[in-house]
Amino acid sequence: MTDFSDIQILVLDVDGVLTDGSLVIHSDGGESKSFNTLDGHGIRMWQRAGLKVALLSGRASEPTQRRAEQLQIEYVFQDCHNKLPVLEEFLGRLGLSPEQAAYIGDDLTDLPAMRYVGFAVATANAVEEVKKYADYVTVHPGGGGAVREVIEYILKKNGKWRELMKKYLH
Repeated sequence: MTDFSDIQILVLDVDGVLTDGSLVIHSDGGESKSFNTLDGHGIRMWQRAGLKVALLSGRASEPTQRRAEQLQIEYVFQDCHNKLPVLEEFLGRLGLSPEQAAYIGDDLTDLPAMRYVGFAVATANAVEEVKKYADYVTVHPGGGGAVREVIEYILKKNGKWRELMKKYLH
């Protein structure tokens, strides 16, 4: 059973988690991605709760970097074809145990990282094999509020939600 008060960092895959997985490739070679504003606000709330966020993507993408900058996400790892060693080294550098991390993924490349952390989440649009190993499967799909759903879920479980809501209710 996960002790949600132990979770200090939320690690997110990007394509299929922060986005719906669609890539728009322009004729000049650039690309576009669509990010959900509810997820973005959730990430800001997570940060206001004093918790860390990291992006861990198998693809290198300028839109991902720009979105991370907009949300002031300090830890961004792109072009990671083998995510687990990157995650292990990163958590070690922060002095965090796997139990202090939550990970949201959607595809097979996320499984090693998901199996390593204390709380593994699969998005509603994740492949079935990933869902089998998840501690929680979202109702919302990636790019459609799944990240926000997980953030609210954890913040409510660890008791930080009520304090964050004071900003909006007063």
